[in-house]
Amino acid sequence: MRLSLKGMTVASGLLWGGGILFVGLINLVKPTYGVSFLEMISSVYPWFHASRSFVDVLIGTIDGSIDGAIAGLLFAWLYNLSASDRKES
Repeated sequence: MRLSLKGMTVASGLLWGGGILFVGLINLVKPTYGVSFLEMISSVYPWFHASRSFVDVLIGTIDGSIDGAIAGLLFAWLYNLSASDRKES
């Protein structure tokens, strides 16, 4: 069975970007929620800062969506590459 490159790319981008958006929005309402997670994310993405602003949440969401999409594409491509070497029963 092969994975859809497009489907995996979109799903991974939405999942990771949505996760960052979800935690970021909750952090705007409750300042103590997800602080360590957002600080870790800000150390990975150079344009995102854990400064509790809506603009930073959007930037983190965009960065995470792009990163998640690339990771999903690479995962599906590698999976399909390794799956093509095996014979299906």
